Amino acid sequence: MKISVIIPVYNEKNSLTGLLDKLQLMLDAGHEIIVVDGGSTDGTCDDLCATDVRVIDADKGRSSQMNAGARIASGDVLWFVHADSDFIDSIDHYLQSMLQLKDTQWGRFDVRLSGTLLIFRIIEAMMNFRSRITGISTGDQALFVHKGLFNSIGGYADIRIMEDIEICKRLKKKSAPINVTTPLLTSSRRWEKRGVFKTILLMWKMRFLYFVGVDTDKLSRLYE
Repeated sequence: MKISVIIPVYNEKNSLTGLLDKLQLMLDAGHEIIVVDGGSTDGTCDDLCATDVRVIDADKGRSSQMNAGARIASGDVLWFVHADSDFIDSIDHYLQSMLQLKDTQWGRFDVRLSGTLLIFRIIEAMMNFRSRITGISTGDQALFVHKGLFNSIGGYADIRIMEDIEICKRLKKKSAPINVTTPLLTSSRRWEKRGVFKTILLMWKMRFLYFVGVDTDKLSRLYE
């Protein structure tokens, strides 16, 4: 079984280099890496031409970028990974969770935040617990899905934000997610830049507004 790693990027030069170094073992094992650039201006993809990584351009926005990557993917399983992700365990631990995936299955990983403060341990524990209870994951949890299932539901919705929540709701109708406890490390820069409690309140507010039907374009402007 072949895995296609799809990485949407926009001005992620520093983060992407480290991630691709870790993923090199996947290329050596015959898997595939697709970087989808949404118009970066910092040279994110400048050094990838001489590598085995596939690089394509797409309209900015994670939905359109991830759908573009999925369309050209040759793997049986699609693995959507953010550029600021990192691996705490051996890459084999992550692969084993996906290599046995059936054509009606999908899943996600637990998440661990990079910040060292105690509050980040609480936030990540709440995120993982909520995900297990609701069957809804965030993009930081690196959703993986059999390509046949992904295509059968039409991929990601063409929305500017909340695309991860939206697709999980549709995937849940097909099968329950596989919740892998091996964690992925993700950057806590969002919380550190905006303030931990301000970010928590903002995310709760956005989830509530999305739940009551507020247009995702308005939510995107609120987030930005």
